[in-house]
Amino acid sequence: MEQPIRVTFLGPVASFSHQAAVETFGSSAELVPRLSFADAFAAVQEQRADYAIIPCENSTNGSVVQTLDLLADPNSLYGNLKVCGEHYLAIHHCLLTRKSDLLDQQDFQSIRRLYTHPQAWGQCDNFLEKYFKGVERQDVSSTSKGAEIVSKDATERTAAIASRFAAEHHGLDILAENIEDETNNTTRFLILKNITADRTAASRFEQIKANATPCGTAKKKTLISFMVHQDRTGALADALLIFKTHGMNLTSINSRPSQARAWKYVFLVEGHLTPTSRNAGAVSEILQGLKQVTESCRHLGTWADQLILGSENAAI
Repeated sequence: MEQPIRVTFLGPVASFSHQAAVETFGSSAELVPRLSFADAFAAVQEQRADYAIIPCENSTNGSVVQTLDLLADPNSLYGNLKVCGEHYLAIHHCLLTRKSDLLDQQDFQSIRRLYTHPQAWGQCDNFLEKYFKGVERQDVSSTSKGAEIVSKDATERTAAIASRFAAEHHGLDILAENIEDETNNTTRFLILKNITADRTAASRFEQIKANATPCGTAKKKTLISFMVHQDRTGALADALLIFKTHGMNLTSINSRPSQARAWKYVFLVEGHLTPTSRNAGAVSEILQGLKQVTESCRHLGTWADQLILGSENAAI
């Protein structure tokens, strides 16, 4: 029998990453949680998984720096990994509790401690300020971990901020729903693959994408990292000019510590190739240009822009 695609995600189960993995790969994939971002990257690098789906940025809180640090890869641990896709997940937070009779806002006062992932606090600031000012907040590794802790807490005086997906998995009551500040709160996930792996899983993933999205309706995104010469005037400007010269419209620029020495950075740039430069050799030409003006550079992947695809489909 054909082996299922192996997909790793930031766990534990019932996390937003788990939900994104289900939405992207379906129920037939073998979904394996990992304790950390680095564990997920390593599983694909070592071919213990075919893909990893990793949160990259949130529309409210911005970039997930743990992901950027691993993509920057200052110690060259993940040289075979590339981004091959993305998934946008609408993030709707709920206040979850074990106590079934806490059904209205008047009972919020019985809650003495809240659990969630650090990113979620900032996404629910207005709700927390209104109802839980001064209540103890405990950071946990994921929103689903917070839900798991509350599900095992017999005191019934704790609550978690997590998803309806997590509530259903852990058997928790939803005390309040859609408590995020922004109604369009969304997290973008990147899908990583090992470019040296066999093509079996890759071809099946391509089929999944083909079945889920119409062909030819999305722009292509490209992600490239580089380090500049610090002793050269205008070194960063020279590097960015390469992208303009070869028709790549940059949509984001991030920098992360290089680990080589203090105050030296790896830049990660992402953008679209313009229609006139969208060809098989465009990325190669950009890299050749960067090699002339940077210390190092690396192509981290090219994939279909699902956000633009979604807006185009909505208009059809």
